[in-house]
Amino acid sequence: MASEPVQRKLAAILAADVVGYSRLTGADEDLTLARLRALRSDLIDPTISVHHGRVVKRTGDGALVEFRSAVDAVRCAIEVQRNMVERNAGLPSERRIEFRIGVHLGDVVEESDGDLMGDGVNIAARLEGIADAGGICISEDTWRQVRDKIGETFTDLGERELKNIARPMRAYRVEFKAPAPATRESQALPLPDRPSIAVLPFQNMSGDPEQEYFADGIVEDIITALSRFRQLFVIARNSSFTYKGRAVDVKQVGTELGVRYVLEGSVRKAAGRVRITGQLIDTASGTHLWGDRIDGALEDIFDLQDQVTTSVVGAIAPKMELAEIERAKRKPTENLGAYDYYLRGAASFHLMTRAGLDAALQSFYRAIELDPEFASAYGMAAWSFVWRRANGWTADRAKEVAEAERLARRAVEFGKDDAIALSRAGHTMAFICGDLPTGAAFCDRALQANPNLATAWFLSGAVRVWIGEPEVAIEQVMRAMRMSPFDPLLYLMQTITAFAHFFAGRYGEASLWAEKALRDDPNWLSALWVTAASQALDGRLDTARQTMARARQIDPALRISTLQAAYPIRRPEDFAKWADGLRQAGMPEA
Repeated sequence: MASEPVQRKLAAILAADVVGYSRLTGADEDLTLARLRALRSDLIDPTISVHHGRVVKRTGDGALVEFRSAVDAVRCAIEVQRNMVERNAGLPSERRIEFRIGVHLGDVVEESDGDLMGDGVNIAARLEGIADAGGICISEDTWRQVRDKIGETFTDLGERELKNIARPMRAYRVEFKAPAPATRESQALPLPDRPSIAVLPFQNMSGDPEQEYFADGIVEDIITALSRFRQLFVIARNSSFTYKGRAVDVKQVGTELGVRYVLEGSVRKAAGRVRITGQLIDTASGTHLWGDRIDGALEDIFDLQDQVTTSVVGAIAPKMELAEIERAKRKPTENLGAYDYYLRGAASFHLMTRAGLDAALQSFYRAIELDPEFASAYGMAAWSFVWRRANGWTADRAKEVAEAERLARRAVEFGKDDAIALSRAGHTMAFICGDLPTGAAFCDRALQANPNLATAWFLSGAVRVWIGEPEVAIEQVMRAMRMSPFDPLLYLMQTITAFAHFFAGRYGEASLWAEKALRDDPNWLSALWVTAASQALDGRLDTARQTMARARQIDPALRISTLQAAYPIRRPEDFAKWADGLRQAGMPEA
């Protein structure tokens, strides 16, 4: 019986593996495998697809990829390695995943199952073995094809003896231009066209770690008071607090956050007395513009905060109208006990854990009990139910929807000019209750009351996506990200931006923004959904199906029929587009 003829062809072969894979898995196998899966899903496979490659086979830590041209293969290798520099930024060397890559253009044998064999494959694998960590090594045949076409330089490594290859081979190192590691210093933001300030976390000088919530709450209130001044640009609390517990250089803070001024200080609470110290620094020159120690009784806490706020405003914007200063002075409650519970609730809320949200709700309810007209407490209690729902922690859905709506409406009733109450209530009405027009109206009122509140812009942007106004949503979320560039919730803002681009029909942009979100949280389902749908409608079906497979590993119960409950999307054509993309990516119908 005659054997089948050998199928030969010319192909560009890319071989890659992880440097020190055994060491990485030995230190933390689960984490290493999870990170490697995430890299394959949101970086490596999409990049291979863009450059028309085909994954021939994978090993535990590597891959063999076929390309139709040497140029495609080398460009793909360069893009992967450049992106890995950014992915590894800030990680200690022992935790970095780094690839070695070899590329060869040569004759290969194609098996009936699509596998590739022969010298062309072996040479690529041997070149990978002599590449540097994070580097690319190519054969002379490859170099001849790419040297004038990819805009990079090459170092001739001379003839090298390669294991199990009969003759020495000339090899070249690709000297691609890697980006500078993405440190905060390299992300300098331009100064706004108005006085700009960041308030850093104050030190708790009470000698009692249990009073940390009080010091943090005072700072949060000072930030909120400053943000009510329309002529100032104020960095949001979530970004300011990324510096908590760190020794900082105020000039560096100014560069990283893009602000001209920094306020730092301390809080001491003891025996019914409070002492607040503060110093205002010009980040450009390091000059101290204002410094003071303000003492008073605990019942005068709001007056003490006002003294700090007006002193800061007087130093950086001395021509501020008196009427605006008076508008910024607002007591959230007359009941100090209610205020204390509110601060405790806020501290628990920011933990963003199930136990933290449970404790936050208890504290907010206690604050409301002590002051039944405390608008911010109602708003934050309502928003706690949003986060319970978003994380799948809802116990009794119908009951929680009704309670969230009650709290949101009370927040608006008592907080007619309270941007915190209004924005949280608006988001709750849209997300929990599905009342998009009311939610959008409340968010609009929040932005009118305080156009410097980053979360109000962020939450309004989310509602605008659901209501069918993607361009407005993008503009609003961009403002939020500028006001809070290091926000722990940045991945949510990036996901909202991805959805906005998706509904606007810009599927490539949508994928890019969703992939940014996945770098912060590789298991964030919303980002995976919009990534898969975008890839599918962009014609990248294989990649879309891989993304969907990953999403279904996280939640096997995913179904198109249940998606309507995930997001309150108003326009039928928007939901139909999303469902079509997910369907093509492989999400089951029901």
